[in-house]
Amino acid sequence: MNLLISPLAGIKSSRTLHRVPDAVKTIEITGGEQTVDLLLTLAPVSEQVTVTATGSIEAVNFSYQSVTSVGALELAQRDPISIGEALEYQPGVAKRSFGPGSGRPVIRGFDGDRVLVLQDGLRVGGIASQSGDEVEPIDVLSLDRVEIVKGPATLLYGSNAIGGVVNGISTNEVYQKGLSGYLTAFGGTNNWQAGTSGGFKYGTRDFLFFASGGGQKANDYRTPLGRVPNSFARTGNTSAGAGWFPRKGWLVFSYNYDLRRHGIPVEPDAVDFESLSERRHNYQVRGGLRDLGGFIEGGDFAVSYNNYRAREFEFESDENATELESVATNKNFNYRAHFNQRRRGSFSGTFGFSGFTRDYESIGKEAPTPRTKQNSFAVYALERIDLERVGFQFGGRVEQNGYNPEGNFRDRNFVGFSGSAGLRVLLWKDGSFVANYQHSFRAPALEELYNNGPHPGLLVFDVGNPNLEPELGDGIDFSLRHSSERVRLEGSFFYYNLRNFVFPAFTGLTDEESRLPIVNYAQGDSRYMGTEASIEARAFRNLWFDGQVDYVRAELTELNKPLPRIPPLRGRFGLDWRYKALNVRPELILANRQNRVFDNETPTAGYAIFNVNASYTFVTKRTTHILAFGGYNLGDTLYRNHLSFSKNIAPEMGRSVRLSYSLRF
Repeated sequence: MNLLISPLAGIKSSRTLHRVPDAVKTIEITGGEQTVDLLLTLAPVSEQVTVTATGSIEAVNFSYQSVTSVGALELAQRDPISIGEALEYQPGVAKRSFGPGSGRPVIRGFDGDRVLVLQDGLRVGGIASQSGDEVEPIDVLSLDRVEIVKGPATLLYGSNAIGGVVNGISTNEVYQKGLSGYLTAFGGTNNWQAGTSGGFKYGTRDFLFFASGGGQKANDYRTPLGRVPNSFARTGNTSAGAGWFPRKGWLVFSYNYDLRRHGIPVEPDAVDFESLSERRHNYQVRGGLRDLGGFIEGGDFAVSYNNYRAREFEFESDENATELESVATNKNFNYRAHFNQRRRGSFSGTFGFSGFTRDYESIGKEAPTPRTKQNSFAVYALERIDLERVGFQFGGRVEQNGYNPEGNFRDRNFVGFSGSAGLRVLLWKDGSFVANYQHSFRAPALEELYNNGPHPGLLVFDVGNPNLEPELGDGIDFSLRHSSERVRLEGSFFYYNLRNFVFPAFTGLTDEESRLPIVNYAQGDSRYMGTEASIEARAFRNLWFDGQVDYVRAELTELNKPLPRIPPLRGRFGLDWRYKALNVRPELILANRQNRVFDNETPTAGYAIFNVNASYTFVTKRTTHILAFGGYNLGDTLYRNHLSFSKNIAPEMGRSVRLSYSLRF
């Protein structure tokens, strides 16, 4: 008999511990009465289920693309303000920021419109991809896990995923009988961070009801040089919904509300303080069918509406007056339908369609973009051939993107094709080799086409080019993986060649009113190549060693010039010691200096910081309690993040101690 505890989307699952990774164990019963004792422990799990890379359930180690999965326990112990902070130092992932409140993931050196941030496979409706001072409106602590797909993921998600996908995943599509839930409370010393998050599910008959909510605040943080003024952040969120789970399908309705406010760091003697206030309403309907018995085995669909608004304020301390500078609204409607083919022999696959409409408007003194309506539609297919020791994956996507701006601007419409082919070979019992080729297509972003004015979120006065051509890329990715009880490792090498790459060309001029450098969006050929490696090895029964290293080199090939804000060579090395309910994890994080810089960009010195995380877990009846301690930058090292827009005036946080308590039932 095989015992598998792994609830899939839309399936009625047995009673499980809410937001704790599922366990998989094989038990052989040869006959007669036998007693089986299972000892379950809570610890980081590397073999998490992923649905992001192919749209279907599969283990991370069997994915053709490089995928990292970060679970709810790890997210809760980091107590992040933003999703960029939550994922910083994952292999191949760095953090772009304009202060702590605006962190956004950078994947393999790709940023902005080339990295797509999703929640449950749908766009979240924010505008952080086009402005560095904005934040992705995702409540990280309410998620069950975050999946990161590195490399082009354009087949399923579109041209914005040319660099990768970050997908926050909940399990509200999984039926669970009875009451379950979680509660987390935390606090930090450096910036007096404090917050809480909680949620519950209740399943009865064929119905499931769920809700969650939370909030946190963080004051100005401190560095070894002193306090960074106007670096505060505030967040608040709530969500609720209900689902119906008949025998062959499911239907779920939900509502999410997110409210944030954060400051833009300034010099200690500044008199003008800018802050942003962001609000999002989100409505979703999701559903699906299974066990259909025909060529289509099952499928799922989702529709979502986002109403997002960002307001920018300026406070003049010498006059004690606050002024509304600009307001940006972004309303979008997303939809998708995904179908799973019934497996026939070695063949299986998925196909579907997706699209969105968008109405973007920005008004005020710092509003460089005309009101623009955008629409997109795509169809895709992904097929697999799984033999005993060899597997193949191939697919394609055709996508249309259209822009209709108001005023004297040119309408644009782009149609393009993305395709991929992959090979996976079992080399030995626990080891495999994976090779991928991907051709990608990206339509120019709205701001690249139509901006014409000051853009403080990027520290430039940018002038768009409505005649830009789409980016076309070709890339290869090789991975070597091994996963056994004692050693888990993965090493990857990637190389991408992008034609018509859009980049900011500095003119050498400065706008007199905003005092920002003027840039024109230009195009040229670019090259990205790099490597990533990670290892977890058991040195002794209760002691594991883990380490990782990543490096990317990106440049404009025609101009022989490095691209902006590319992360330096980085490494992380740590130990994971477990004794009964106690877990202690010291780690050393290293970063090399980055002196390959773009126009108007300054080099960044290397650094080394030391952290210690620890947790203690105890169980009472059906409830699990987790006490966690985190000591960050314990040496109080002065260091700067090369990807921060405000790195010159705002180094990273100094010594900090964080405490948290989590309850799961």
